[in-house]
Amino acid sequence: MEMIEANDKEIQGVVDYIKNFVRKQSIFMLAYGTGCGAIELPATLTSRYDAERLGIRGAATPRQADVLLITGYLSTKTLKRVIRVYEQMQDPKYVIGFGSCTINGGMYFDSYNTINSLAQYIPVDVYINGCMPRPEAILAGFEELKKKIQVGDADNGTKYKENIDWYRNNQKKIIKNWRMPDYNW
Repeated sequence: MEMIEANDKEIQGVVDYIKNFVRKQSIFMLAYGTGCGAIELPATLTSRYDAERLGIRGAATPRQADVLLITGYLSTKTLKRVIRVYEQMQDPKYVIGFGSCTINGGMYFDSYNTINSLAQYIPVDVYINGCMPRPEAILAGFEELKKKIQVGDADNGTKYKENIDWYRNNQKKIIKNWRMPDYNW
C-alpha cells in the first residue's frame, strides 16, 4: 500500500512539473495601464526586445489572461476596477506590479486619492522596480515570474481565495461605495 502511495506522489510530482513547465512557456498578459508605465509595454513587445520569443503575448480579456500587469499608480477609483478584473481571471493567475507606484505609491505616496501598496488589496507575485522600468527590467520581471511558476511558488490566486476576508476588509476600507459581488469560491 505504501508503495502505491509513493508511486502516486511521484506521478503527481511529474505531472506538476510538466504543467508548470508548459505554463511558464506561454504567458498571456493583460496590461492595466494606470499610469506612465504603460508606455514601456509596446517597446517590450516590438522586434528589438521581442517578448513573444519568450512566450509572452497579449490577451484581449481577463478570461484569457494569465498575468495582470499593473503599470503605475492606482487611484482609489481605479482600484475597484483592478480588483474586478483580477477576480474575473481564470486560475492560475499572476500579478506583476510595475514601478515604485505599486510598491509604495511612488511620487504620489502622500496623495489622498492614491493607494500606497498594491499587495494590500490583491496578491502580487513579482514587482519590477524603477520609475518606470525599462523593457530589459520588464523582461527580467517576467523571467522571475517564470522561475516562480516552474517551482510552484506562484500560487497567489489560491492564497487570495483562502484569505478573501482579509483582502475584502482592506478593499472596503478604501472603496467607500462597495457595490461589487462578494465571491465565495
